[in-house]
Amino acid sequence: MNLQHRIDLLVRLGQYIQSGEGSWQEAKEKAGYENGWFIPEFINKAVESITTCFLQKDILENWAASYKLKTTNDKPVTVGVVMAGNIPLVGFHDLLCVFISGHKILIKASSKDQVLIKHLVEKMAEWDKEVQRLIQFSEMLKGCDAYIATGSNNSARYFDQYFGKFPNIIRRNRTSVAIISGNETKEELEKLADDVFLYFGLGCRNVTSIFVPAEYDFVPMLGAFRKYSYLADHHKYKNNYDYNLALHLLNKKYYMTNGCVLLIEDPSIFSPISQLNYEFYTDKNAVAKKLKPGTDIQCIVGHGYLPFGRSQNPAINEYADGIDTLQFLSDL
Repeated sequence: MNLQHRIDLLVRLGQYIQSGEGSWQEAKEKAGYENGWFIPEFINKAVESITTCFLQKDILENWAASYKLKTTNDKPVTVGVVMAGNIPLVGFHDLLCVFISGHKILIKASSKDQVLIKHLVEKMAEWDKEVQRLIQFSEMLKGCDAYIATGSNNSARYFDQYFGKFPNIIRRNRTSVAIISGNETKEELEKLADDVFLYFGLGCRNVTSIFVPAEYDFVPMLGAFRKYSYLADHHKYKNNYDYNLALHLLNKKYYMTNGCVLLIEDPSIFSPISQLNYEFYTDKNAVAKKLKPGTDIQCIVGHGYLPFGRSQNPAINEYADGIDTLQFLSDL
């Protein structure tokens, strides 16, 4: 299967996703039944981002051209991919990278997110049976030539042990932060709400901590965050909110809330579901030096950084953990 044919299949897949065919609607509904965090709004948001940012012909062709991918891969290898399941189709970009590179892929799908990815691969196989040879699923990733694995810091230790002697990309816990200047407009604060609340805050590109100037007025922010007040009606999210609120009450911890999120002064950039940590600053440059993207930070949102509302719409060449996946695959 040559490069142009692979691109054409991916473009067709994007058109299928946007068509709203009955089989696709059924797959989305089934995914929601199997994972209570995958509500329709967030599934639709994830697939919209994939189709608009990834599965467009010009985007795919320019992306492939920038890496000078050959028309045919003369030395294809098998790449084992361990996918995460925290947000809908979070592993799709890895599939996309391996497929466009011309290598074979053996996928261990997350039990939390296997319906959607398997359905899309089956659909591609209906259009071209060669896909069945190039993309396969397995619970055991044995005999692969290289590995890409995404998980927690704990699971990464096991990935290192199992895959360390092979070429690999092993991803660990990451999160995102925002630097607030105090001059944000209402529209920007509402876009910040997207960065915080989309996918219930479960993604590595979700903002879980903000840095605000001393004596910052949180009232406009809490007002803008009411855009997602309906999350308080979701039982899984509400259980987390109630649990964290109870902890802060017992510990006599100062908090602010609008009924759907807890604002807590805490220096940790990681925060639990339903909570957003904040830290005051007096020197913005000092914060910038402290927050240079590294081990734990996926992206920084704010004026002079990633625009508000953009964290959950990565471009095709914005790679997880800052590791160029397609370059890794091209070098195999």
